[in-house]
Amino acid sequence: MTSEDRTGEAQARKGRAGPRPRDDRLHLDLTDPKAMRALAHPLRWALLEALGHAGTLTATQASEMLGESPANCAFHLRTLAKYGFVEEAGGGKGRERPWRQAYRRLSWQARQGDEQFRLAGQALNQIWLDRVLSRARRSLAATASWPEGFEDDLGGSTSMLYVTPDEARELYGELMKTVERTIGQEQRFTERKDPARRPPGAVPVEFVLLGYPVLDAPPLPGDSGDSDNDRDGGRDGGDSDGGDPGAGPGG
Repeated sequence: MTSEDRTGEAQARKGRAGPRPRDDRLHLDLTDPKAMRALAHPLRWALLEALGHAGTLTATQASEMLGESPANCAFHLRTLAKYGFVEEAGGGKGRERPWRQAYRRLSWQARQGDEQFRLAGQALNQIWLDRVLSRARRSLAATASWPEGFEDDLGGSTSMLYVTPDEARELYGELMKTVERTIGQEQRFTERKDPARRPPGAVPVEFVLLGYPVLDAPPLPGDSGDSDNDRDGGRDGGDSDGGDPGAGPGG
């Protein structure tokens, strides 16, 4: 996931239980289960996505976008600020204070650390996947409603390969390099996070890269199911890369 827009003040959040900046400007890598659990909330995630879309929002403006009360949006924006995900953009008071994302990219792992960390990561994975896949489902099931000019050149593609863990890592890494080269943080589209810099006709288009072992593949005829993975106890969880939404697990 990558969640994107503005960065937090990297050192200003020392001592807070929140995201740890991977550098001083772009990338927040979540390492605290409390921060991950705080973000694993549908409205808080929706607020981050709304900020990614609009640039800055007050609680009142966010309430109009999301159909929530200003008081509820104000409360959750303050919670996001507590953990370093948003910051004040300057000006205004109370619910009329504008907020912005405090990072450009956000990542986390769901399979490392102790049980508390893994559970928090899995909860955040679920929120992220629910948002991304529900958007994909709505749009791809309603292609007749797409804006003019998008009818023929977008869609989806899947490939199921039989690969070892090392091969899967290599393939995913190569695909991620392509993503970074074409639509990554240093590309020409980055400046369009600012609504004022979007050209006429620009609409949000989401590109999602997923790679995962299939867990519910039916056994082959005559297969006892006692694979090496079964004997080793398998692997737990997964990671991802995300939110603007621009946010996602992994990294």
